[in-house]
Amino acid sequence: MNKKIKPNRYKPEPKEPSRIYEDLGTGIDICLKFIMVVAIFSILSLAAIFVHDFIIQAEFFNITEIEITGITHVTREEIVTLCDLNQDRNIFELNTSLAQKQIESHPWIQSASIGRRLHSKLKISIMEQKPLAIVRIDNKADILINEQGRPFKEYDPASDRLENLPIITGLGLVQIRDEYLFAGILFDSVMDFLKTGEDMHVRHINGNENTGITIQTKNLTDQLSTLDQGTIPIKLGFNNFKAKLEKAKKISAYFDKNLPERTINAMDLFNIEKVFIKTKLNDALHNNIKKGA
Repeated sequence: MNKKIKPNRYKPEPKEPSRIYEDLGTGIDICLKFIMVVAIFSILSLAAIFVHDFIIQAEFFNITEIEITGITHVTREEIVTLCDLNQDRNIFELNTSLAQKQIESHPWIQSASIGRRLHSKLKISIMEQKPLAIVRIDNKADILINEQGRPFKEYDPASDRLENLPIITGLGLVQIRDEYLFAGILFDSVMDFLKTGEDMHVRHINGNENTGITIQTKNLTDQLSTLDQGTIPIKLGFNNFKAKLEKAKKISAYFDKNLPERTINAMDLFNIEKVFIKTKLNDALHNNIKKGA
């Protein structure tokens, strides 16, 4: 009896000729579709490049108006020069991100934003630094610090046009990573005092690593503020400034009411529980005493 031949299951059966032609046709169709897609994308890319070049070169889209808001210490001419807008520029050719960084390189500018508007109008919004005080360091230029306590430029009395800012002495710059800043317990105490919100017309704040801060002021009471006299030093230490200033006002008011012949020369409120006061005779009374002698 002849053995029945079993098909080899590991060897694929040969395809029919029609199936081969069908597979070949499908591959050609795929290749043609791919070529068409590439061609369409190439045409669209070339068209986009042409349109882009046409727009950025057309004088119709040149900037016709520049609106700048938020400037006080910086002039319009400085802003225009920083981002190279003092000549005809196409509004779509302008790199707004780069122009923004160029504007923010000015020391007086904290942040800037640039927006395009209809009719080729450019709007530039500026936020300037808010100066808090002037820091005076021996053998160095005076430095302006902002409300966050960060130094942002050298102080130039002629161009910065600032008045009535307190002058801080006794601080030193510290290098932190790649920049120089003010830091430490003493500096934190100075910032805490400046943020108390007390309107005492402080002219000078002196910092000392051992005794904290001492302020120079003459506006402890309304009566004293009208007198034509120099400032008096008040030692405040490192903390609890609101309470210490309130106590200084009460002491000054007491002297005005009960001891009008004497003027406060200095106060030491390092320890609010043990206040030391130095006084002198009023100039008018002192002169009368001298004449009587």
